[in-house]
Order: sequence, then C-alpha cells, then structure tokens
Amino acid sequence: MRGIIAAGAHVPYHRLDRSEISAFFGKGGGRGTRSVASYDEDTTTMAVAASRRALGATSVVPEALWFATANPAYLEKTNATAVHAALRLAPEVGALDFGGAHRSGAGALRTALTSGVTTLVAAADQRDGLATSADEAASGDGAAAVLCGDESAGPVIAEYLGAGVATAEMLERWRLPGGDRSRVWEERFGEVTYGPLMTEAWDRALAATGLGPEDIDRLAVTGTHTRAVARNLKRLGVADQRLVDDLSGSVGNTGTAHPLLMLCSALETASPGQTIALVTLADGVEVVILRVTPAIDAYRPVFPVAEQVAGGGSVAYAKFLSWRSMVSVEPPNRPLPNRPSASASYRRDDWKFGFVGSRDRASGMIHLPPARISEKGGAVDDMEAVPMADVAGTVASFTIDRLVYSPSPPVVFAVIDFDGGGRVPLELTDCDPTEVSIGMRVEPTFRRLFTADEIHNYFWKVQPLRGGAPALSESEER
Repeated sequence: MRGIIAAGAHVPYHRLDRSEISAFFGKGGGRGTRSVASYDEDTTTMAVAASRRALGATSVVPEALWFATANPAYLEKTNATAVHAALRLAPEVGALDFGGAHRSGAGALRTALTSGVTTLVAAADQRDGLATSADEAASGDGAAAVLCGDESAGPVIAEYLGAGVATAEMLERWRLPGGDRSRVWEERFGEVTYGPLMTEAWDRALAATGLGPEDIDRLAVTGTHTRAVARNLKRLGVADQRLVDDLSGSVGNTGTAHPLLMLCSALETASPGQTIALVTLADGVEVVILRVTPAIDAYRPVFPVAEQVAGGGSVAYAKFLSWRSMVSVEPPNRPLPNRPSASASYRRDDWKFGFVGSRDRASGMIHLPPARISEKGGAVDDMEAVPMADVAGTVASFTIDRLVYSPSPPVVFAVIDFDGGGRVPLELTDCDPTEVSIGMRVEPTFRRLFTADEIHNYFWKVQPLRGGAPALSESEER
C-alpha cells in the first residue's frame, strides 16, 4: 500500500480583514479575512513550518524533499536546500525545487504518490495583487507538507487509489519573472476552457480507481480561477454537502500550496474508509483520489488547520501594505545590516539552520550557541549535539527596542530559558509588544531576519506558545 503517511500545514498568524481595504481606498476588499505572512516570513520559512508539523506527527524520515512554490525566495539557487537544512535531514536526502507555477504543488504531490521513494512534498506561496484588486483580497499566504511513502516505511493514513490528468497550453494566468502582480485573461475564457479539461481528468481518475461520483465522500476542488471552479463543479456529479471547505472566507487562496492545504484540512476530520478526491485547476487539471485507512484513528496532527485558522490575530491594512513594500515608511535611524557571510553560514549550518546547541557531557550544561569549551568546568571538545528547534521555553527577561533596524519596528528581544536547560537571547515574533511578559511561554520558529545585498539571512526566532504560562512581571523598555 502506498499513500500519505503524515501531513502538516502552516497558516500564518496574521489575518487581514478584507473590509479594511474598502475602508482605506473606498473600493475593493470584501467579506471575511485573508492570511498574511509576517514581514519575516517567506515561502521558504513557511515551508519549514509546515514540514516540521508533518514530520512531527510521525517517526518516518523522508528519502527525498520536493519544494513547490510560484514565489521562490531565490532564482537559480535551490530553495529546498534551506528547508532541508532547517529540518536537519541527512546529506543523502535529495532536495529539489518544483517551482514557477501554481500547478507545481498538485503535480509534485501526484508524482510523489506514484514514485517508489518516501518523499516529503512541501508547497508554499505568498500571494499579492495590486491594491484593491481581486487578487489582493481573495489570495492568502500559507504552506502545507505531505509525506508520501509505502506502508513498509510507516502507517499509511490515506491510501493512493489513482489519478487523472488533463494538460493544456492556455494563457489564463501568468506573471513575468520579477513582475509585481499576476495577469489574468478575460474571465469567461477560463470558465469555458477549464470545463472540458475538468471532465477529462475526472473521468480518467474514476476509470483508474473503478469508482463513481457517488463513491466520493469528500471532494476538495481548488484553483485560482474562482469562477471556473464554481461554474464547473456540477460536472463532477458529487453532492454539494460532500465538498471540503475551500477556506476562502478565512484564509484565502494560497496558490501553489492550496491543494495540499485543503488535503490537510480534509484529513483532519476524515474517517476510515472515506474516499477523498482532490481536484486542482491550473494550466490543466490534476485529480488525485485517496482512501482513508484505519491508521487515521491513531494519527494526531500537529497544530491542525482548524486551530490555526481559529487562533489568528489581526493586522492593520497599512501594516500589510508596508510589509508587502507597496508603501514605504520611515525606518529607524540606524544603518542597514551587513550581508551575511556565505562561508560562516556554511561552517555553522547546524546552528544557523538547524538550531542545534551543544551539551557538556561532564556537567550536562547546554550551550547556545554551541561551544567547544564548557562554561561549567572548562572541559574542551567534550560536547554532544542538542537539537533545540522542538523545545519550548520561557521568557526570562526582554526589552522593546525602537532604535535598532527592522522592516517592522519595534523589535522585541527576549532572553529565553529553554525547558531542560539552555539560555539564549532571541527575537520574538508574531506578537504585539504590549502583550509580551516575563514568564510567557514560547517556541522556536524559523524566520528571515533580513535581506542584505540580495542575500536572505535565515535564523530562528521565538513565537508565543498559544495558551502558555501567564505573565509574572512587567517589561523593561528602552
């Protein structure tokens, strides 16, 4: 049996109320909210977050990593290698980019399901549009990751039954390299063109699995052409009550990541024996059909999609525009940071990307960052590696700095005491500075500190562990 072993999603903490768009400009917007990646997030960091949740739900280690996005942090350089490093995968685990198009996420998933390798497929997108445009309001940011493999590697929670594909060259949605927005052909063209392709791919998938429309228990349909999806749903012959929520009212359409995100959401509420069909409209149609296995009963997703959606916090439209570089605000009067060193990053990649400290074998003291000489006892080169990325901690002290350079001031620096030992100062993110308190519970998160000389400086910050310990004392501010 081959199929899905684990899945995880990342819906950014911040939400933009679409009504703020029309309140600001007098037009655009709409109802509901869309997810917004923070200023220190990009498709690479979101893919790391989703992948950590997928792998956190299983002990299975992937043999390959495939990363799909239409908005990569780098061109020419492989983005999947940063995800690979943050996950601390072995060098023999190949890391490849499936990039450039919204179809890449669904296509990478189908390809992984039909291969003979235990593969982690991660997909992420950060989607924008011109102010007041439909894309700005209807889009969303997010990521999802799915671990595909055989039951010899680990329990399969959803068995792969078959797929159907219909490919066509069509100028429906496109963006030139370096462009700041997508362009869309006249909407009726997509509505009419996608219909026959949807029927072809659907019929092939049903023929490959021996199923009929009445055998589909959960149907997830997505595509960036909303009207084409809505108009052609009836072609599939599946009752409306079996449709999976497309998250359009709370998250928005996350592009390349959305098929995997909807699949994660469907799996979280699925029962053994149910069939799930995933249909993606993007330069053709991708259909994947799965059957949920009894292993789903023992499966526990890490931070389910529903909880992430319910636990989001608001972001002002003006701040959203600033984060997206659509408006420029006065930065702190401090020099821009220097570019990070490639050689230094390479030498310290376990610390920089994997957040791995060291423990003195004699005293048990944890050193962050890792050290050769123990602070307790002075032992030399008698250390063992200590991964800290999955260890929670507590804010011991903090300061709110309004002078240091940041794309989104002020900056909250906190001294963190990690459970089991280890203390280090780190930046706190996804939190209002007025909500920070000593005793607050936090967890590590992989983020982008800044970009200098076209080099992204990735490292770890901490974010609130929602529902953590209550505040114990007041803050220190300068």
